[in-house]
Amino acid sequence: MLSKVLSAGITGIDSYLISVEVNLYPSLPNFDLVGLPDAAIKEAKDRVRTACYNSGLPFPSGKILVNLAPAYMRKEGSALDTAIIVGILTAAGAIRGETRFADKCFLGELSLSGELRGVRGVLSCCLAAKEAGLREIYVPAENAPEAAVVEGINVYAIQTLRQLIDHLNGKNRLSPLPHTQPHINAQPTGIADFADVKGQEMAKRAMEIAAAGGHNILLIGPPGSGKSMLAKRLPSILPPLSFEEAIESTKVHSVSGTLPKDTAILTSRPYRSPHHTMSVASLVGGGSNPLPGEVSLAHNGVLFLDELPEFPKQVTDTLRQPIEEGEVTVTRVHGRSTFPCSFMLVAAMNPCRCGYFGDPSGRCTCPVKEVKRYISRISGPILDRIDIQIEMSSLSFDDLAGNPVAAESSAVIRQRVCDARDFAKQRMQASDYTPKHAIHCNAQLTATDIRAFCQTTDSAKTLLREAYDALGLSARGYDRTLRVARTIADLAGSQIIDDIHIAEAIQLRSLDRKYWYD
Repeated sequence: MLSKVLSAGITGIDSYLISVEVNLYPSLPNFDLVGLPDAAIKEAKDRVRTACYNSGLPFPSGKILVNLAPAYMRKEGSALDTAIIVGILTAAGAIRGETRFADKCFLGELSLSGELRGVRGVLSCCLAAKEAGLREIYVPAENAPEAAVVEGINVYAIQTLRQLIDHLNGKNRLSPLPHTQPHINAQPTGIADFADVKGQEMAKRAMEIAAAGGHNILLIGPPGSGKSMLAKRLPSILPPLSFEEAIESTKVHSVSGTLPKDTAILTSRPYRSPHHTMSVASLVGGGSNPLPGEVSLAHNGVLFLDELPEFPKQVTDTLRQPIEEGEVTVTRVHGRSTFPCSFMLVAAMNPCRCGYFGDPSGRCTCPVKEVKRYISRISGPILDRIDIQIEMSSLSFDDLAGNPVAAESSAVIRQRVCDARDFAKQRMQASDYTPKHAIHCNAQLTATDIRAFCQTTDSAKTLLREAYDALGLSARGYDRTLRVARTIADLAGSQIIDDIHIAEAIQLRSLDRKYWYD
């Protein structure tokens, strides 16, 4: 007898439907799986047989052939276990009645006891099932919260194989989970506050501009000046995720298996801070079965690289394409996977190996050649892709032990950031020009968008021309300076970019002349 059950697989962070076709006919006991299954799927033969026995269900003794279609796509993971056993029991007649599976999707890994274990990528699979017109999806109870976020499809949380079979046979019917709409606009909790940072007012201003425009930023200063402290507090002033951004980020974390347990959807922007011993594959993604790297796990959030010169140059240079394109494609023998990676790059570094080059204390003991060698680990193309460069000095004793001055909290700064983004959104909506892509922040403006949205006064244009010639800006540097100036104008509530906005943007980008080109 032939049966057909639907499941889903993952490619990149997206999903596609898999047709699990089971043919059962009298013969010597045999169990074959075809359709490019990987090792985990091939091992399903033993899992489904044992789970069936331990659940008190009869397992057929004839020849079983399972085909996973489309056969030209490689299937990976253990999420097909549930669909395989449902197909086998249907072909054997253990699932009775006129049950039809044309509008149902089954996901889940089977344990030997018959329990359903959680799998990766359930959110992507649920979205694919909905887009294909399916009406029901059956997932492990562990993955049910993220599946219930998708509206327009009935989600059933399954704990055991026996529970699922009884439901399909009309006994002990289960109720679908209610659709959930998580609240993602609340102020982030559990994140350190900007009010804790003493001094460094210029650096705080730079971080506010970076947050308002989604700009990349480089912090240079001696040890203990507060670089990491500021970077860790950046998520507390970022604007809330939109529902679409939350879905995108959650899909990445669900596919990679890093979504926190019992979490339906990410409600705050991701913050990733990898160690400098990381490899290229762990940064951009890879492996024999490609998984998202750190740049994708930071999608719609922050990627913080502390001690930037300590990262291998091969690793940092790999950031060029992800920063520009907002996505990264990993190619392997069996195909290629594309992962989104629109993130804010926040980098911190010491100006030399001892950390005190240029410090007024004169504590630096590094020879000039050693300083240049250390600085040169950051290539020009990477430096050119960083919009804001800010130098931080050591704090004095009076700064630390003097009378405390009430500093602005993250909530106050975040409100200004949100107001600036709302101002930019309204400005773009009022324009006759329609961008060809979604724009969430000024850092995503293309060269065409800049001509439409970055209108300058004559004095601002003159100042920018002088800076372009004096600083030797590249075409990319020119565009990025205008983007930063556009953000500064948005923070000030100005429709037109004035010379004061250009001046501040140039000041925030000219630090490389001191360390790299002096």
